Amino acid sequence: MTGTAVPGASAPGCALHRRLHLTVDPADLVGVGAVRQRLRSALSRWGVPELSDTAELLSSELVTNALLHTAKGAVFDAVLGSDHRLRIEVQDGTSRLPGRRRDPQAEYATSGRGLLLVEALADSWGVQLRGDGKVTWFELALP
Repeated sequence: MTGTAVPGASAPGCALHRRLHLTVDPADLVGVGAVRQRLRSALSRWGVPELSDTAELLSSELVTNALLHTAKGAVFDAVLGSDHRLRIEVQDGTSRLPGRRRDPQAEYATSGRGLLLVEALADSWGVQLRGDGKVTWFELALP
């Protein structure tokens, strides 16, 4: 996994200093834990640690899905806007849309509930197709 804090203006409170950009290599499921750790640290620095638990959980789901269901890695971006709304985006290399399990026994499965969690816990979420794959995103607002 590689990551950068995006450089910006010199003011520490500037929105450009509230962005976390990480790249997770294909099949690097250990990298999911590193994403959670870096996200928690960034949210604490940005003064919104109360978003950490939900943001980490939903980010883990999206990054894991990208790694499990594509042969490509994942690009993770977290941006805290000036309105204190957190937007997380996970880009992968496939245009196949994510979907929920339709199996009635799905509630007993050990996987397949990631999008249900995103739908239940995020203030908004969606999928945007791009020429080189898609971005699955969610937003969280301060309570």
